[in-house]
Amino acid sequence: MTVIQTVEANGLTFGYLEAGRGPLALCLHGFPDSAHTWRHLLPALADAGYHAVAPFQRGYAPTGVPADGAYQTGALAADANALHEAFGGGADAVLIGHDWGAAATYAATAHAPSRWRRAVAMAVPPISALASGFFDYDQLRRSFYMFLVQTPLGAPAVAANDMAFLDRLWADWSPGYDAAEDLTHVKACLREPANLDAAMGYYAAMFDPSRHVAAYAAEQEYAGARGDRPILYLHGRDDGCLAASLAGNVAAHLPPGSRAEILPGAGHFVHLERPDAVNTLVVEWLAA
Repeated sequence: MTVIQTVEANGLTFGYLEAGRGPLALCLHGFPDSAHTWRHLLPALADAGYHAVAPFQRGYAPTGVPADGAYQTGALAADANALHEAFGGGADAVLIGHDWGAAATYAATAHAPSRWRRAVAMAVPPISALASGFFDYDQLRRSFYMFLVQTPLGAPAVAANDMAFLDRLWADWSPGYDAAEDLTHVKACLREPANLDAAMGYYAAMFDPSRHVAAYAAEQEYAGARGDRPILYLHGRDDGCLAASLAGNVAAHLPPGSRAEILPGAGHFVHLERPDAVNTLVVEWLAA
């Protein structure tokens, strides 16, 4: 599972980790993170009979930096659906996403429901659920990094002192969690300027539609859509990135048959902080 392999999909070379054989279970990470974030869930999915695959998202080394600079949610959704094709996924495939991976999960399942049977999203509710609380002062203070990384100060601030900025983000987002192993992997993905610029490009595309690449217009239309594939939504009660209160009414914004759980004793990286609980919830949800 720790051996990084590569696959071609959607015009990019993706690095990925995998475990098991069976129906595809594609696991998508967010910012600032890496495919290694799924090290607890991949074996659990493999034991449950899945071919569990965790790619490094576009722009995160060793995955390539897209030549067209496309980082909108539609591009992430297109990647997920192309990876489904590349790994020979069927209608029994499932999609799991955390943070930006959650945003990709909503769009990919809504755009191509025939590819995905069920899904799991963590730590970032659908955009329609975020709308009411995102502009709360306390939440804007938590979200300062989204705005900083779009300025000329962003890259030097994040890169300084061996990327200590990322250490502090993880500490703020998941209080009390020892992220040393995760941060080693994250920094390896983002140490090169082109990769760091790519990761920050996700936020530029989030706030500036002029950065959207037309090739992903069809998928982008589904970025805020409520699809029809059931989704299990998980959020840590102590999340220091997006307050758990933003997920209070998340079920109303998910497809029919979905379910939402707020997990105590966990922050933003809920799958790392409470792996046993998350693994059980995910495997049981996918088995339903």
